[in-house]
Amino acid sequence: MTTTHSPSETATAPELSSLDRCDSCGAQAYVRVRLQSGELFFCGHHASEVKSALASTAMEWLDETDRLIADESI
Repeated sequence: MTTTHSPSETATAPELSSLDRCDSCGAQAYVRVRLQSGELFFCGHHASEVKSALASTAMEWLDETDRLIADESI
């Protein structure tokens, strides 16, 4: 599994937008998991719940939950 982390200090734009929604609850997604069968999107809460179950089969784990902390300073 490849873990991708996008720190908020970098100049690159986030890959996930407010249009990406959590597949579990519909909240804004901050984590995208790429599996061989497709992609799953999760909010920070649900991503932490499923991480151990999906870690062994995930091809990529994009985690932008650091944006939650950055958004609080606005």
